Amino acid sequence: MIRVGQGFDFHPLEAGRKLILGGIEIPHERGLRGHSDADVAAHALSNAILGALGLGDLGRHFPDSDPRYKGADSIALLREVWALARDRGWRLGNADVTIVAQRPKLAPYLDAMRSRMAEALGVSADLLNVKASSPEGLGALGRGDGMASAAIVVLERD
Repeated sequence: MIRVGQGFDFHPLEAGRKLILGGIEIPHERGLRGHSDADVAAHALSNAILGALGLGDLGRHFPDSDPRYKGADSIALLREVWALARDRGWRLGNADVTIVAQRPKLAPYLDAMRSRMAEALGVSADLLNVKASSPEGLGALGRGDGMASAAIVVLERD
């Protein structure tokens, strides 16, 4: 049996916050604003897994109204989401994550993000792809007001 899920996340950028993407801190003058660490890559991947499972979205499992998740590490949340899949007998076929950001250039950090998120899932990094795309100056993302990420996963079980 195969299940496919897609995920998407978007957060605005704000001065005075760390920029965390794919579980990696990236030097930048602004970070993503959110109740947790606002890691759009980990959030999109978590939402894709939840979608494949038919279990709603990240906000349903870790609501921003709950003070326990204030400043939460999104990689820890990803681990919890993956436990839901693993405990139901699912394994990762593959996952593909795209981060959309005007700057900073993310190419130097993509391999580290891939490794970090694969480690959170307990899988080989060759099952996970992480890439970046520039909005080429278009819209809010192109102005550098925020960042977005999309992900798709294939889950398999016998």
